[in-house]
Amino acid sequence: MNPNKLPDNLSMPACTIIPVLEYVDIVAAISWLTNTFGFSERWRVGNHRAQLSFEDGAIVISEANPDKPIHRSTILVRVRNVSAHCEHAQKQGADILRPSSNFPYGERQYSVRDIGGHLWTFSQTIADVTPEEWGGVSVNL
Repeated sequence: MNPNKLPDNLSMPACTIIPVLEYVDIVAAISWLTNTFGFSERWRVGNHRAQLSFEDGAIVISEANPDKPIHRSTILVRVRNVSAHCEHAQKQGADILRPSSNFPYGERQYSVRDIGGHLWTFSQTIADVTPEEWGGVSVNL
């Protein structure tokens, strides 16, 4: 047994970081995220919590407490074809904040706001670029 491998659990995805996003209406959020962004629903507990997957990543969506402000998040998701992903999201009525654009750090990205107010950036690698090539500094690559 590999001591560095996380134990298997069918209730948890294999990824190590799982953002939790709050939504007022979980059912509407599941529908929107699956139809607009291509997520798949893994499981649901009533109408207050669900886990969705995308490629090898996952998110948990949780019912917002009506007595507290919703914590808005910003999420970055890597995709294979950002232009096609953006076009699909736009056809679904998504609020595109920044259309697909190339960036000097080797990524093509677009940004969108979801029905819960969370900000998403979808990113496609278009070049293998060191941080020094665009003004960054390599630390522990």
